[in-house]
Amino acid sequence: MTIDSPVTANGREYPAPKVCAIAICLDGCEPEYLEKAIADGLMPNLERMRETGTDRLGHSVIPSFTNPNNLSIATGRPPAVHGICGNYLYDRDTGEEVMMNDVRFLRAPTIFSKFYEAGARVAVVTAKDKLRALLGAGLKFDDDRAKCFSAEKSDSSTRAEHGQEAASKWLGMAQPDVYSAELSEFVFAAGVKLLREWQPDVMYLTTTDYVQHKYAPDDAEAKSFYEMFDRYLGQLDELGAAIVITADHGMKPKHDANGDPNVIYVQDLMDEWLGEGAARVILPITDPYVVHHGALGGFATAYLPEGSDVADIIARLKAREEILEAMDRAEAVKRFELPADRIGDIVMISTETMTIGTSEDRHDLAALNEPLRSHGGLTEQVIPFIVNRKLDLPSKPELRNFDAFFYACTAAAKETASA
Repeated sequence: MTIDSPVTANGREYPAPKVCAIAICLDGCEPEYLEKAIADGLMPNLERMRETGTDRLGHSVIPSFTNPNNLSIATGRPPAVHGICGNYLYDRDTGEEVMMNDVRFLRAPTIFSKFYEAGARVAVVTAKDKLRALLGAGLKFDDDRAKCFSAEKSDSSTRAEHGQEAASKWLGMAQPDVYSAELSEFVFAAGVKLLREWQPDVMYLTTTDYVQHKYAPDDAEAKSFYEMFDRYLGQLDELGAAIVITADHGMKPKHDANGDPNVIYVQDLMDEWLGEGAARVILPITDPYVVHHGALGGFATAYLPEGSDVADIIARLKAREEILEAMDRAEAVKRFELPADRIGDIVMISTETMTIGTSEDRHDLAALNEPLRSHGGLTEQVIPFIVNRKLDLPSKPELRNFDAFFYACTAAAKETASA
């Protein structure tokens, strides 16, 4: 290992790892997926780790979406610190809705950048390219101590920008389709090759939830995905790494008995209550990859016209059976540790089988070939937290997915951790 002193990031001290410290984010991994695959004997490596290591349940951050949770894992802190509170942001000053993929939206350094500054070797492999720039913030690629690339754009990765020239050629795997299980498999395979040949001190592997949006835990395709993951997990474990397996959020069915999406269209309600276009409902799940969820999730925020009776609107929302929680900005900031300037006047969360939409005519659901499965709310907050070493860990709600690197480094720093 290349460092021998603890590293501080965002007020947390991370022990210097004696072996590679790995955090794996299984996108959309509702704990039931693991239970079903293990019950069928498809995940012997994970089953062994749960028995000989540490097996807990933790909580994601809210909203339980990809970007906020990945950046929380990457910084060790909630959205109030790092600033990424959704995939999508409404800029009240410009009236524009923009993706929060740009590094300019990140308000805290990543753990990776702090380890890099301390002299460590750092590797980050992500399935979708939308996260790569944020996760790679602060890394430099001119001294062979950092690699940060995506499976999605693995054909075109460069040494100068990603630390790895033509990652797909280097790995010997074709660049996968963005809507495929292979996109995540590329991440695992790259992680094994990096650990075996490049030997990073710290590594983050984060996948896509394409499979979880599409298939339920009992479906053969889902079980096949976790069987595949287990093979790579076994290889990482055999190479001596200290590993934490967690998720950015869970996943729940959001459809009726006929397989049609369950949606409450809140922009339509706001138009009825306040006048057409007076309020603006924002769905932070929105990203370029909406084929598998139609931009429908369990969390939304609304910007109201000046002088609105916020309490009245909240009361009306709470009266709807589709809405689990509705609150003003101050309560949402306090309860969910969100940045106050990046959410609306109201935050709302749907019930377990329901999603929130804007206006019915703004959602193209034709591409949803399977019954809708999605996330974003409190009912998708419970996530797995498994370590391949024995550690004394709390459980939910104290244990958060963004504790992953603290415990990975803690395990990797133990004298008993040896390759």
